[in-house]
Amino acid sequence: MELKQFDGQSKDELAMVDVAHAILEQTGQVTNYNDLLVQVAEYLNIDDNELEAEMIQFYTDLNIDGRFISLGSNRWGLRSWYPIDSIDEEITHDNDEEDEKPRRRNRKGFDDEIEVFEDDEEDVEEDVVEFGDRVDVDEHGVMVDDEDEENLGEYKADLEDLGDDDDDDENIAGLSVVDDEDVLGDDDEEE
Repeated sequence: MELKQFDGQSKDELAMVDVAHAILEQTGQVTNYNDLLVQVAEYLNIDDNELEAEMIQFYTDLNIDGRFISLGSNRWGLRSWYPIDSIDEEITHDNDEEDEKPRRRNRKGFDDEIEVFEDDEEDVEEDVVEFGDRVDVDEHGVMVDDEDEENLGEYKADLEDLGDDDDDDENIAGLSVVDDEDVLGDDDEEE
């Protein structure tokens, strides 16, 4: 490949990203990263070992350099080819078919078949608390509502039931309760 803008310059002094820009400018086509990397390496006469060492930096340079644009699927082009409004269209054109229709699934009722969209969800009205509104709080300063109090009441009742069982079964199957002082006192005597 012949790049006229680099006539008279040493290939050793050229940056890979500048050569990539010249190649894309000359071909005028969106190019896959790997193909672009091979074309740059061929132009600069880079061997495989050096290419392997430089390809990560080259990819980083493509991303950072404002002259290039990634078009998805590892395809690269020049930003100057696209008006700002069409950039999003080029990048997201693959998703257009998916966005056209919501998916449908059928549910059978008693006597009829009902068509339901997956996007349809039951609208749950939540009480929105605006800044400055007064709210109920518990003894720890946590906001509570009626639903929380009901659930907490059931939880407290369960805990009380558990506490009653512990008092009845103080000695379980031959085990006895030992005070900490008794255990610590035995260790001191052994020394």
